[in-house]
Amino acid sequence: MNPAVQLGLVLTLTLGLLADVPRFARTRSPEPSTAQIPSGETVSVLPELPQSKDAGAAGAKKSEPIETRKEKLSERARLEIIRYVHGEFAKARRPIPGGKEGFRYIPWKELPEPEVRKAMASYGVAANPGDQVQITLVQFKGSELIVDINGGGKVRKSFRDRIQISAGGAMPQAQVQQTGGPGGSQGQGSTLILEFGRSLPDMSSAEVKQFLSPFLDFGGQRSSTTAWVDTLPPEFQQAIKDRKAVVGMDKEMVIAALGRPERKVRERDDEGYETEDWIYGNPPGKTIFVKFAGDKVMTVREFPH
Repeated sequence: MNPAVQLGLVLTLTLGLLADVPRFARTRSPEPSTAQIPSGETVSVLPELPQSKDAGAAGAKKSEPIETRKEKLSERARLEIIRYVHGEFAKARRPIPGGKEGFRYIPWKELPEPEVRKAMASYGVAANPGDQVQITLVQFKGSELIVDINGGGKVRKSFRDRIQISAGGAMPQAQVQQTGGPGGSQGQGSTLILEFGRSLPDMSSAEVKQFLSPFLDFGGQRSSTTAWVDTLPPEFQQAIKDRKAVVGMDKEMVIAALGRPERKVRERDDEGYETEDWIYGNPPGKTIFVKFAGDKVMTVREFPH
């Protein structure tokens, strides 16, 4: 081939290859650049995901206003309220009206001042600001939470369920003096009736104390229940904390741990000694049998195991 022709072919092929280089380079991925991260900032290595609708539901449930809370008062909550409200000491924030009918109010609404003044004018004052008072009875009745202060506004026939002060291990509670006849006669204390307008919602003992705060100040008052439990042997303290009955407890300790029993059965053993069974629950569901000899727990049986 003519040398001139050969040189022309070489130049043509070379120019063609050079023309294709940019097109080839455009198909390659660009080199990653090094990002400069300001000091002290956090960079997420995972993609941001939209928050679930259920996220934080548990926290929202706890903070739900009492007036819209749908869950009904549980047995566990009842036991907690009885344990940490019944028997507690407080100071009166304001004059507390007496009267056997009790003073009724809605816990999440502002206290009706005209009604408070009318009650005090009609039934007198059971406690003045700064007086130390004590919760002597807590009752759950339909849509009402009933709280007696210093024995309540009505003298009741039976004081058997009140906890008495004793050096022998009973929970501390002030003695209540009866000043009238049995039944509906007026006492020297006061009764506050918290009206919820429906079945009692689930609530804590701390919330109950907050509902009573228009009249009572629990701040700075040592819990009588806590003070009593602190005097017990460590194994009984732990059992009460775990809500269990154990051998050797007395009846007040069992009440503190499990509450009052649904049923009691008394009988005599083969040797003629009287025993008493406290029964919690109903078969075939979880049922606990606590057997006493005198005031002490002999055995604790739980079914099903």
